[in-house]
Amino acid sequence: MRKVLLNLFASLLLFVLPVWLINAPSMLAASLGNEVGESNVVEAIDRFLTSIPNNYYTIQQVDKLKSISKSKNALLVDVREPSEFNSGHIPGAINIPLRTLTQNLDRIPQNRPVILYCTTGYRTAMGVMSLEMLGYHNVSGFPPSIQGWKAAGEPLERSY
Repeated sequence: MRKVLLNLFASLLLFVLPVWLINAPSMLAASLGNEVGESNVVEAIDRFLTSIPNNYYTIQQVDKLKSISKSKNALLVDVREPSEFNSGHIPGAINIPLRTLTQNLDRIPQNRPVILYCTTGYRTAMGVMSLEMLGYHNVSGFPPSIQGWKAAGEPLERSY
């Protein structure tokens, strides 16, 4: 039941969050009878966004990724689709496509680092945000993603 609810929540979040972020100030002000003005909501969101550190939930360098993977026994999760994963992935990574993240929470530990990556970083960011919202405070993203890994001349593993 928990998985069903989490899956439903994540699915709704991916569709509702962008709309909410665009309309939040006016919707919140209207729902509170203008007790909270639009500028207060914008200011609160601005304070939150500007307080995020530059390296918020990210590992920026290939060497650092390799070091954390080895020294801290990090789990590397490729959130691309299976066909993308099979055509080449970072050695040792497991494949949990972004759309199935909530259905695979039992494969994502909370007691060691978990590092997500994809092709360009977009799906990585959505996965990190979703897992963080679900209470996974051990998750980071690797925004250079598979493109950065290949550009650094690192090997790929293929699945057949």
